[in-house]
Amino acid sequence: MAPSRSDSGPAQPRKRVDKTHFLYIAVIVAVVLGAILGLAAPEFAKALKPLGTGFINLIKMMIAPIIFCTIVLGIGSIAKAATVGKVGGLALGYFILMSTFALAIGLVVGNLIQPGEGLDISSSTYEVPESAEGGEGGTVGFLLSIIPTTLLSALTGPSILQTLFVALLVGFALQKMGSAGKPVLRGIGHIQALVFRILVMIMWLAPIGAFGAIAAVVGETGIQAIISMATLMIAFYITCILFIVVILGGLLKLATGVNILKLMKYLGREYLLIFSTSSSEAALPRLIAKMEHLGISKPVVGVTVPTGYSFNLDGTAIYLTMASLFVAEALGKPLALGEQISLLIFMIIASKGAAGVTGAGLATLAGGLQSHRPDLVDGVGLIVGIDRFMSEARALTNFTGNAVATVLIGTWTREIDRGRVDEVLEGRLPFDETTMSTDHRFDNDDVEDGAEARTEAAVRGNTAP
Repeated sequence: MAPSRSDSGPAQPRKRVDKTHFLYIAVIVAVVLGAILGLAAPEFAKALKPLGTGFINLIKMMIAPIIFCTIVLGIGSIAKAATVGKVGGLALGYFILMSTFALAIGLVVGNLIQPGEGLDISSSTYEVPESAEGGEGGTVGFLLSIIPTTLLSALTGPSILQTLFVALLVGFALQKMGSAGKPVLRGIGHIQALVFRILVMIMWLAPIGAFGAIAAVVGETGIQAIISMATLMIAFYITCILFIVVILGGLLKLATGVNILKLMKYLGREYLLIFSTSSSEAALPRLIAKMEHLGISKPVVGVTVPTGYSFNLDGTAIYLTMASLFVAEALGKPLALGEQISLLIFMIIASKGAAGVTGAGLATLAGGLQSHRPDLVDGVGLIVGIDRFMSEARALTNFTGNAVATVLIGTWTREIDRGRVDEVLEGRLPFDETTMSTDHRFDNDDVEDGAEARTEAAVRGNTAP
């Protein structure tokens, strides 16, 4: 007999339809149609370039507020995570080291493969703002140019480095204010939610932007554009696979003795969920529950997982560096080694605290190029068309990196039941899926609340699914 309402609990609300699936399909269709049009009618296709340029201008419009909000809230999250002592400090140190390593791998692979080589679209025009040219004073002039005229002008001017500078000042100032700064942090959190909501609205124009950008590029360069973009995608997927199996798998085996393939099999349902949504955020509550079931203590899971979702984005790090090199080569303006290193440093800072919202990766990429080589920003239009094809690998790599990090931190802090880990991974202690019946409470609105709320809730112990 079917259980009554009192036995089964309150009726669950119907899950909302994930409309991003339609956006994903629309982008794919737009890319295919744009490529066909570029091959069939190149002259007409080149005239569609303003569609891609307009979309990129909308993305550029969002760079400053995104960088400001994510850095300020990111510093706030660091402060909260550090207060929990050994676990928080060890986790943050590992996250910074591993994401930096991932960025470096992206640079190495990008330089070896050079996917944008031969794709010359250098005829694209872009006027570099005077503030981005470095000034007459060389290094001294460059450093002085980072200081904005006023505190607020950094949020409206063309220099992203000024925005980053002010964001760091505000973040550390709020950190020193302690509890008095919490209302301001909450306010910035609400502003971040608004900013990302606007970004989501803009991303619904991605099919139009992708259609115009791809059509124009293919119309100008022919089949070489398709070959170059396919090379970048394949190289990115291979790099992510090798990073997971060789780097993360090797570290996990050496430090804990756990086989990463068994861990990935244990997280199989989560991988399917991520693949279907192109976002690792969708699997956050399930990862928390499964890591606790695996035998890792609740405090370690409660700090490591939510913090890692903001500070341990290995897949995003690889994507940012490889995409930057691709854009530079495609425009016939390759980045010098010094520019690559300074860009890497910027990406290390700018990518921290970024929410898992569609378009955030594009905005961070555009922000990095804007701060170092403004003449390359227009090339981001090339990435728009294939960004969605790389989002699954990006999300899966981010998720795996956080799962591995949780096992490692649990081992290093001796907050893990090693015997239970073996039992669970061998299938003798299966995870009870009925405990995840409240998954519906975690949706895209929760993602936009930011890393601060997730970390604070985790530290308070509210990590039970």
